[in-house]
Amino acid sequence: MVLSLLSLCASEVVRDHSSSPCWLSFVPMELFRPLLEASLSGCRPLAVGELVQRWPERTLRVRRKPAPNRLCIQALLLAVVRGLLDPRCALQMLDLCGLQGNEGGTGDPMGGWSLTVALCTMVVQARSGAQRAQRERKRCSDLEREQDVKRERAGNHTGDEEVAGSDTCGEEELIPGVRRRMEVERKREPTSTGSGSKQEVKDSEVLVHVRADLFVNARSWERVRGALTTSGPLNLQCRYLRVEEISVSSIKTLLGLLPQQGLLGLDVRYSNIGVAGLAELLPLLSSFPALSSLRLHYCNLDLRREQPDQGEALKELSEGLKQLQELRRLSLTALRLPGQLRVLLSSLPQPLEILELPYLSLSPADLSYLSCSHHTPTLQQLDLSENRLDEDTLSSIRRLLSQASGSLLHLSLSGCGLTDNLLGLLLPSLGCCRALRSLALALNPLSIAGLMQLVRTAVRMPSLRQLLYPNPLEDYQPGLPELPSSAQLLDWPLDDAADINFTSSQINRALKESGRSDLLLTCDLLNYDKDLVD
Repeated sequence: MVLSLLSLCASEVVRDHSSSPCWLSFVPMELFRPLLEASLSGCRPLAVGELVQRWPERTLRVRRKPAPNRLCIQALLLAVVRGLLDPRCALQMLDLCGLQGNEGGTGDPMGGWSLTVALCTMVVQARSGAQRAQRERKRCSDLEREQDVKRERAGNHTGDEEVAGSDTCGEEELIPGVRRRMEVERKREPTSTGSGSKQEVKDSEVLVHVRADLFVNARSWERVRGALTTSGPLNLQCRYLRVEEISVSSIKTLLGLLPQQGLLGLDVRYSNIGVAGLAELLPLLSSFPALSSLRLHYCNLDLRREQPDQGEALKELSEGLKQLQELRRLSLTALRLPGQLRVLLSSLPQPLEILELPYLSLSPADLSYLSCSHHTPTLQQLDLSENRLDEDTLSSIRRLLSQASGSLLHLSLSGCGLTDNLLGLLLPSLGCCRALRSLALALNPLSIAGLMQLVRTAVRMPSLRQLLYPNPLEDYQPGLPELPSSAQLLDWPLDDAADINFTSSQINRALKESGRSDLLLTCDLLNYDKDLVD
C-alpha cells in the first residue's frame, strides 16, 4: 500500500510523544483524523488518548482494517470517558462497528468478547464518574452557600451595631451580600441555549452514543446487561449481536434491552434453543425493522426424527420468518432439517442475498426447491458445504447455478463428495457464473487429473480471484477408502514421500500459461478467507 504524503507526515508527528505538548494545541480539526489513523496504525496509545480526549468533531469512526492494537483501543476508550469532562471534546457518536479482530492474532488485536467487556466497563465507569462529579459539585455548592450565609450574617451584625449607635437604617449594607448570592445562583443554573460546561451535566444525561458489535456469552452476560440498563453519559447501542451458550430467556432479555432501530443482525451459536426456542425468538425479531441478518449455528434444531408437535413448531417458524421484512442473509449451520427447506425459505417475503446451509443434511427435494425458488436469481453468496451431492442432485445444482449465474459472487461446495466425474459434469455450469469471485472446493475426493481440469476451468473465468482447491488423492498416505469422506480427508496425513511439488508445479504452470496473475490458487483451508477478494 502506498501511503500519501499526509499519512507519512502524520506518522512522523505522532512518533515522538514528548513533542505532543508543542503541537497538539495548534492542530486544526481537519488534521485530527489523519493523526489518529497514524497513531492507531503505528501503535501510539498515548497519542490516541490525547487526540480522542479533545476530539473536535461530533462523530468518530475507527477504521476496521488493519485492526488496531489492544492498547490503542483501551487508550481510546479511556479518552472517551475523560473527554466527557473536557470542554474541548465535541464527540457525540463513537462508531466501533466491525472493529474486533481475531483474538491473539498478529499485532495483538482486541477480540469481540474482550471489546464487548471493555465497552460495558467504560459505560459503567462513565456513570460512576458522572455521579462523583455531581456529588463534588453539590459539595462545592453547599460550601459556597454556607460561606455566603456567613458573610450575610456578618453584614447584618455590623448593621445592627450601626443602628444601635444612630437612628439611621443601614439597609444599603445588605446589598453586597444579596448580589453575591444572586451571582452564585446564576452560575449554578444551566444556560438557556444548553451551552453550559460539561461539568454541569446531570449523570443521567447522554453525551455520547457508542455503537458497536456485541459478543455475549455466559461469562459476559451480566456485565452486558448492566451496561445496557445503565443510564448515564454513555449510551451503548448494538449493530450486530452475537450470543454463545446462553439460554433462550437470556437472549430474549437482551433483545428487550436493545433499541429497536439499531439492530441489523443476530448471530446465535452453540445455544441449545431447539425448534421451540427459535419459535419464541422469531416474533421478537420482527420488532427490529432493520434486521437483515439471522445466523444460527449448532443450535440443536434436529428434525430428522419425529417429535411431538413437530408440525406445529414448523408452522410457527414459518410464521415468524414471514415477519422479517428486511432479511437478506440467512445462515443455518448443522441444524439437521432435511426436507424442510421449502417450509423455511418460501415464507420469507424478500429474496435473500446470502444463504449459508452447511451441514444441513439437504435432501434432493431441498435442492430441487432451492434451484427454482425466488431467492436464487438474487443470491450473491451461497454455501452448501458438507451436503452430499450425487448424480440425483446434480441436475438441481446445475439449474441453480444457471439461475444465479449473473449475481453469484461467492460459492462454497467444500466437502460435498465431488469426484472427478461429478465435477466434470458440473464445471460447464461453474464456468458460466460470470460474476463469481471466489470458489471453495476443499475436501472433495479429486485426483490430480480432476484437479487440473478444475484449474483449467478456473483460469478461464475472468471474474474469479480466489480458488480453494483440495489436495489430490495421490498426495495422501496409503490406506484411504476409494471414496473418502471429507472428515477422512481432513484427518488423513499427507504422504511425505509423495511428490507434492509436482502437483504445485503443474498448477503454477497452468496459471502462468494463462497469464492470470490476479488469480490466487490455494489449498490452505485454515487461512482461506473469501473476504480478501472484496
